[in-house]
Amino acid sequence: MKTPRVPDPGTEKRLDEIREQAALGRLDAKGVRPSGSPFPEANAEHGYYGLPIVKAPVWTWEVPVYFFVGGTAGATSVIALAAQLSGASRAIVRDARWIAAIGAVASGPLLILDLGRPERFLNMLRVFKAQSPMSVGAWTLSLFGTASSAAAIGEELGLKRIGDAAAFVAALSGVVMATYTGVLLGATAIPVWAAHARTLPVHFGASALASATAILELRGHDARALNVLGLAAAIAETLMGVEIESDRAIASDPLRRGATGATIRIGGFFSGPLPLALRVLGIRSK
Repeated sequence: MKTPRVPDPGTEKRLDEIREQAALGRLDAKGVRPSGSPFPEANAEHGYYGLPIVKAPVWTWEVPVYFFVGGTAGATSVIALAAQLSGASRAIVRDARWIAAIGAVASGPLLILDLGRPERFLNMLRVFKAQSPMSVGAWTLSLFGTASSAAAIGEELGLKRIGDAAAFVAALSGVVMATYTGVLLGATAIPVWAAHARTLPVHFGASALASATAILELRGHDARALNVLGLAAAIAETLMGVEIESDRAIASDPLRRGATGATIRIGGFFSGPLPLALRVLGIRSK
């Protein structure tokens, strides 16, 4: 019986290096890069032939505006229902319903402009796919737009039962409206978004809540509950900023480096620590 041969550690290490280099197109099957090879070396920055490994998004301005307007409208509809159930000022309920309705009406054209043709949006409503964030988003926008408009018009015409029932549907769909865009970004091949797929919906929801409370306060509503909601959103944004800074994964490098990293940090400061400090001071002084 032959004794099994123990592989040399140095040889095994060299074989692993050859396999890794061959996978990148740098070496041939014998572990040598042939001279004049037509296959260029791959790298993380330029990929092959100067083309990026992952294609950049082709979004135009309509998409970020849709994210902001739709998310804010969704969060405002939730505040409207909470104000209605808690017996808050009817003026807050009325303004919140109208802000949600206006945001919903504006969201439709923004999404259609991004898709390019109106019929593409209608085609998305032909079937419902629960596993598709785009399909869920199109159906949610349709339901939310109808319900939020009915809630605002019912409030204006004095149709309390119809307005209250529609406000309930608007709030339920508004939760999805404020967070599904985070799910949409996470369902992608872009590493930095895919790496944060679990926290993106929370981030979008907190941002939408902060915007909704700020708009209502700018309308002159000085309810303590609004400041508490804004404070909670600022705390969530601050904690997520700390998480980004402490995440040393390679996929998260764009969040900390270059122009993108600078933009993320500036935006994070104005959505997290700064409003957090101002709202803490606002608890004691107007």
